[in-house]
Amino acid sequence: MKRIWLIPLGLFVVLLGFLGVGLTHDPHRIPSPLIGRAAPSFELQRLNAPGQSVSPADFKGRVWLLNVWASWCDSCREEHPLLLQYAHRQHVPLVGLDYKDSPVDARHWLAEAGDPYDMVGVDADGHVGINYGVYGVPETYLIDRQGNIVYKQIGPITPEVLKDRLLPLIRKLSS
Repeated sequence: MKRIWLIPLGLFVVLLGFLGVGLTHDPHRIPSPLIGRAAPSFELQRLNAPGQSVSPADFKGRVWLLNVWASWCDSCREEHPLLLQYAHRQHVPLVGLDYKDSPVDARHWLAEAGDPYDMVGVDADGHVGINYGVYGVPETYLIDRQGNIVYKQIGPITPEVLKDRLLPLIRKLSS
């Protein structure tokens, strides 16, 4: 009877163990069931070319990046200067997916901040984002020559992510 206090203490220690393990994981590296699978197909109206569309089929046989963003997204604004720098080096095509946004607001924001994208598709209702398993914006997907998703970045791309993860993968896939 006197040792009954050991049960709550033991549960507390186990809970602390789970918390400690959870804190060691990178929240931007949530496993995606789409890694290694074909990128979901879509055909969307292009933001800056009404009447024209953008689709993964446009990049078949090429390595490319799909960056999900929105003009209302503060984290997207945080990663935007890095995307502009990336666009000047043009390692592989950068395609934007304007997610749950007003095309007018998106065009205005890109005109003001600069447009790093080769093309931007308008996903106003968010259906394409849902098919890609978007948790929130920004998210970036690296897609290989066969049209398979190789890498998913949740949250803004940082200089470290670009240098240590994306560019090495892009070089490997492009060679």
